Amino acid sequence: MRNEGSDAEYIARLQPRHRKALFASLSDREQRAILHHWPFWARPEQMPPDGDWSVWLIMAGRGFGKTRAGAEWVRSIAESDGSARFALVGANYAETRTVMVEGESGLLSIAPPKQRPVWEPSLKRLSWASGAQAHLYSAAEPEGLRGPQHSHSWCDEIAKWMNNSGQAEAAWDNLKMGLRLGFRPQIVATTTPRPVALVRELVGAEDVVISRGRTQDNDLHLPVAFLTAMAADYGGTRLGRQELGGELIEDLEGALWTRAMIEGCRVGAVGVERSRDTGARPKRSLDCARDERGEGLVRIVIGVDPPASASGDACGIIVAGLGADGKAYVLADCSVEKASPKTWARAVARAAKLWAADRVIAESNQGGAMVKSVLHAAKISLPVKLVHAARGKVARAEPVAALYENGRVHHVGAFPQLEDELCGLLIGGGYAGPGRSPDRADALVWALTELMLGKERVPRVR
Repeated sequence: MRNEGSDAEYIARLQPRHRKALFASLSDREQRAILHHWPFWARPEQMPPDGDWSVWLIMAGRGFGKTRAGAEWVRSIAESDGSARFALVGANYAETRTVMVEGESGLLSIAPPKQRPVWEPSLKRLSWASGAQAHLYSAAEPEGLRGPQHSHSWCDEIAKWMNNSGQAEAAWDNLKMGLRLGFRPQIVATTTPRPVALVRELVGAEDVVISRGRTQDNDLHLPVAFLTAMAADYGGTRLGRQELGGELIEDLEGALWTRAMIEGCRVGAVGVERSRDTGARPKRSLDCARDERGEGLVRIVIGVDPPASASGDACGIIVAGLGADGKAYVLADCSVEKASPKTWARAVARAAKLWAADRVIAESNQGGAMVKSVLHAAKISLPVKLVHAARGKVARAEPVAALYENGRVHHVGAFPQLEDELCGLLIGGGYAGPGRSPDRADALVWALTELMLGKERVPRVR
């Protein structure tokens, strides 16, 4: 019936007359049954994976429908298997009860009225007509899971489980040791990703099946105003990528840049507004670009790291400006991937025109004369300065990273791909970020070196 999304989403996108005809063909009983038929409403990533698995980790953004998926998995087993014994584990008893049992997507709310389990709060127990039972536990009290036996478990928001004294890992270990009932004990863990020890362990385990997703995937069931506000406020930031995009973002040990360092240097706007294409763009013209003190940017340059071939690495194209306050502002990432010399030269030309750049700084190691001729062929009239890479990328990046540490560089908006590359550069050499080479990061280094580490940073009148 559909290639992606749920059956409900497919029907919601039909023309009104087709949708009306479809429902008119159903009996009253069938229409009522649809309300509680989870496979009709669920997207493929919300349905249990095929095959023989022990742990199913649903790691996705807020509002994705993780809780509903976990609750429906419990319900489907409890209504069909009277011998099932569940452990419902939350960060604490209050959250286990208010979210997993009594919440809008909890076990009581999702069940048809005549099949709703009996809830006994004093016993922390749910009982189904089939004979299946579920008991509530708190991850903050791992000893409570020592002893009881279960056949299945649903663990919610495992990234929130407190682990100050190892409680989270102790709760998980005690839970697994108690899963010794039934033919195939299974655990479903639902969480928004955070780089905590338990989540990292599960992501790296071979017997864990992972479903991922974004807040945006559930757009038909979320207010447009909410989605718009979230994208405007957090799009591209580490918090947004984690809490909305469902990405597990970790700092690498020994990295030159950390996520906290980059978040600390981010500014919402310095006379510019963000764009999905470049990360930022002028509101009307570059004359309105201002530094933190409200003064205009005195220089704007474009750093370029040309690719060796059209089928190889990306061409890094980074726009940066120098403020009258002596600080540098990263304004845009205009990089292009798998581009021919003609294509990436045109991208540089567009960026230069849009930002009224003073100069293009391009690495010459891939053939200095070729790079300069390609840029001039793209009708770039401003000066092109060729720089030769005598040292490795990491060595060149170290003094630029020091500028960030000293609060002398700001990112105007968010540049996820560039920032991932920066956080992949390792002290002492080496690169562990996305792609084969940090092309965007290298272009940024050339631009900021020109603005902040050259002999003359600010034009002077003699």
